[in-house]
Amino acid sequence: RQHAQAQARTHKTRGSTNLRGNQPVQSSRLPHRDAPPQFSTPLCPPVSPPPGRGDRRRRMAAAGAATPVGAAPRVGLLYDDRMCAHATPDGEKHPENPERLRAIRRKLDAEGVASRCVDMKAKEAKEKYIASVHTPNHIKLIRDISSKEYDYRRNKTARKFNSIYFNEGSSESAFLAAGSVIEVAEKVAAGELSSAIALVRPPGHHAEHNEPMGFCLFNNVAIAANYLLNERPDLGINKILIVDWDVHHGNGTQKMFYSDPRVLFFSVHRFDYGSFYPCEGDASHCFIGEGAGEGYNINVPWEHGKCSDADYVAAWDHVLLPIAEAFDPDIILLSAGFDAAMGDPLGGCCITPDGYALLLTKLLGFAKGRIVMALEGGYNLKSIANSLCACTKVLLGDNFTYNSPRMQPFESTWRVIQMVRDELKAYWPVLSSKLPDNVPLRSAPSYIEVLNEVPNLAQFLR
Repeated sequence: RQHAQAQARTHKTRGSTNLRGNQPVQSSRLPHRDAPPQFSTPLCPPVSPPPGRGDRRRRMAAAGAATPVGAAPRVGLLYDDRMCAHATPDGEKHPENPERLRAIRRKLDAEGVASRCVDMKAKEAKEKYIASVHTPNHIKLIRDISSKEYDYRRNKTARKFNSIYFNEGSSESAFLAAGSVIEVAEKVAAGELSSAIALVRPPGHHAEHNEPMGFCLFNNVAIAANYLLNERPDLGINKILIVDWDVHHGNGTQKMFYSDPRVLFFSVHRFDYGSFYPCEGDASHCFIGEGAGEGYNINVPWEHGKCSDADYVAAWDHVLLPIAEAFDPDIILLSAGFDAAMGDPLGGCCITPDGYALLLTKLLGFAKGRIVMALEGGYNLKSIANSLCACTKVLLGDNFTYNSPRMQPFESTWRVIQMVRDELKAYWPVLSSKLPDNVPLRSAPSYIEVLNEVPNLAQFLR
């Protein structure tokens, strides 16, 4: 693993590309173990772990069962139009724009979903809570960037960073986004809400300890996790599962908890042998944490685009769910990016709204269903609105039937899952069991097929 990690680090190409278009990396592929026997499942029956404590919850999660019928769930929904003030300085087009939030809110209103939720308002985060994950210089920059003193150098400052823009509304939006995720997470942890959704922007999971990155100014989910663990011990949150299903690796979040066993970080993302944003080798499966946190960092790195519901369900059933059962989290924070959705202009994957709903349903069997969804990426307005709406209905307890077309996982998906399990089985013995076999798999898509799935990507590949 040390050899693989060392080689993976050589694939870091920070600054050579941006989140709006991914330049292929001119380097050899990361080392792979010999390909295991070909396995598959029909969307995808889980490996059966040995019987024991927690069998009922494991069966609920694996089967996609929702929380048992009882009192109606109280689902918090936080939306604040002030976070739409963060926009490109001269009105130029950009995938991460205010219309993302408005499109989601319109959909939730039209479906009658928003009115069934507990309405919540945004609150700015206190700097001392942001300082749990970001440096003083980083915080000062974001606090001051919208002030008059930056009027003539705001754009120049933005160009120092990877895929970042600033305007007069950026400071307030960033502090509101971070504070909003704290607010909803605290309410869920305290039992005032069953679950919650924070419709926030700018997103957060790329933001590093000392700088903004990849459309992200503050790392909203990491700030909230630290708040629950370190500022509110009275809430009894001792173990947090962070699930990042954004199509891009949650590089910032990973680094912030890389040695912390209180946080189990799971990221499933396109990797493309190191050429997909953020183009850093530590998105590889062999980066599993260090020190006390070794084994608590899980990367499922897809080798190409066009991954669909079947691929993600396979990652859930054969990696995430067995480990989550063993970890037994007190709360789940979901970095809910929807740029792996079908039709997204940057992601190139094919998850359907029903697919997202199914993935979320499978998580309800853990942490007493205490789930906080914080919006990350997602740049097709229809896809992000429909997917978020489907997830909200799941949290509200609506009956859910998976209606999307059944597909097999890719051959590469099964190979990646096997590599992840091999890497982690010493830390999570439940992964030592054999995967199902003798089920057909799909071949990897061609390069042209991947490009066709991302219609707006070609303009950036020049």
